[in-house]
Amino acid sequence: MSANAAVFGEALSRLWPNGDAKIPGLRAGIIASAPVVFAKYGITTPLLAAHVMAQISHECGGGHDVVENLNYTAGRMMQVWPSRFPAMAMAAPYAGNPRALANKVYNGRMGNAVGSDDGWNFRGRGAVQTTGREGYARLSKATGLDLLNHPDLVNDPPRFLECGVADFILCGCLPFAKADDVLGVTRRLNGGTVGLAQRQMWLAKWKAALGSAPMVLAPAAGSTRKPASVSPARPSAMKPQSMLVRFLAAMVTAFRGK
Repeated sequence: MSANAAVFGEALSRLWPNGDAKIPGLRAGIIASAPVVFAKYGITTPLLAAHVMAQISHECGGGHDVVENLNYTAGRMMQVWPSRFPAMAMAAPYAGNPRALANKVYNGRMGNAVGSDDGWNFRGRGAVQTTGREGYARLSKATGLDLLNHPDLVNDPPRFLECGVADFILCGCLPFAKADDVLGVTRRLNGGTVGLAQRQMWLAKWKAALGSAPMVLAPAAGSTRKPASVSPARPSAMKPQSMLVRFLAAMVTAFRGK
């Protein structure tokens, strides 16, 4: 394992302490796939990796919220979907019935057919909570995975990270990540600014954990595709403490070489 991969693995294990609670082996699958996935999708600097992982960490709760929880009470439904459930009597039939609720609130949009089970089959899952038949179809085309027939593949440990990174790219987040613009990234991925403060906190944690050492990437197996050209991390993204540590380490190495 390269030093770079070891840093990423240590960071994920530390920042996602309960990352395997819902999906056994999730962290190991992410760590093993990261070099190839990052290379394939042009995540070539610590800054970009930090932005990707910050968004993923928030969206899936550090590996804990990997499937959308639709087990709502009637009162909560009225708060979340006031136009759909303006009265308690309208919400009551769906209380404690996640499948029926998913089909009620998601069918007829996001590519989900009315009168089908699409709302339930394509509810939010995975690293960035991919939702809706259209979302799964778009992700399927990008990754080559048969997600329309097997939507749970987005939560398969070896594929979890790629599905999240591919969605990040498909949503147009990369230019904003290059500019270190977490607000822009959040708006592209989320469609708004829900959880912005938490996403900013995750970003600070991932920046500190990954530092500023160059990324060590692996070529995608069986692919000749080159990673997208990515600007280097801005100096402002480098922690002064990290730069000091590297300077001291270089001085020690030079001293020992005398």
